[in-house]
Amino acid sequence: MADDALIADLLPEWAAFRDAATARDPGHGTACAAWTTRDVVAHQAGNAVELGRVLAAHLEGRPVPETRRFDQREPPFRQMSDDERLAALQEHITDLARILQRGLDDGDTWVAWTGRRMKVAWFGEHMRSELILHRWDLVGDDDQATTQLSQPWMTTHSVYAVGVPLLRRSHTALPDTPFTSRLRVAGQPDVVLTNGTQPSITLAPADPAILPDLITDAAARVLLLWGRQPADTTRLYSDVGPEQLGRTRTLLSGY
Repeated sequence: MADDALIADLLPEWAAFRDAATARDPGHGTACAAWTTRDVVAHQAGNAVELGRVLAAHLEGRPVPETRRFDQREPPFRQMSDDERLAALQEHITDLARILQRGLDDGDTWVAWTGRRMKVAWFGEHMRSELILHRWDLVGDDDQATTQLSQPWMTTHSVYAVGVPLLRRSHTALPDTPFTSRLRVAGQPDVVLTNGTQPSITLAPADPAILPDLITDAAARVLLLWGRQPADTTRLYSDVGPEQLGRTRTLLSGY
């Protein structure tokens, strides 16, 4: 399979992200307040390299290397010119797609990643989720972003493949505040957050007898899990009051 077809098959959100990034000035701001477009591109290049580096080691039977932090993987790309950075991202997305193809028959095997474990199949999902989320950071709530964010696998991946790391930093602001919170989307399982000695996150059947902290749509709920929110805040509804809602939003303040 040719590289373009392989990327379209395994990382189908790549083209939309690339188009959004190249349509903007590299210095334009984004929904990540400290990042410009060029920073988002550098971040994505670092993600593609690291996901490929770790997964390739597993597939080749080599010791799986410790996952490098963002401040270790991104600086080389931040030092490039804007054209070089975009070209490097394209190259590493291509390399990652080739590695993902090699792992298609190994999807349920667990691999160490960033202080936790991910299934081989989740490596491709993780890059896809990064492309979806950071495209939203560039363009906001357009129809394509909403459709992509609403896919059920985006919620499942955010809960089970990422999960606690999304909450860990925010948990330090709530060290002595035990509580449970539910985020509800009609027709879908609730996302259940628990704050205690350690935070936890899972999916559970929606119980009509339990008042959720937030009722929203699928796309907005994924944004909330990643410390973001839609521009139209009427998509978020709550009756629990500011104290409980404030705790929930603090826990969801993201990386």
